[in-house]
Amino acid sequence: MNKYRIRFNKSRGQEGRGTVDHVWRIFEGDKEYLVKHFKLNVSSFSEIDASGVDWNLCCNGVLAFDRETSTAIINEK
Repeated sequence: MNKYRIRFNKSRGQEGRGTVDHVWRIFEGDKEYLVKHFKLNVSSFSEIDASGVDWNLCCNGVLAFDRETSTAIINEK
């Protein structure tokens, strides 16, 4: 299982930051995914990021995508 951090996309709609509908940033290590929706099928917790300013919703699991709806789904397995 991997750790995922989820944060609101404050720069959505800007060049390279997805459309205005891509409201969520999902981080998996150094990778970042921009999605419209997410669904957690695992427990979650909050933590402050390394900058000490932004907060993340975090969880551990396995990431899958529904590309038709731009939804990230995090499951246990």
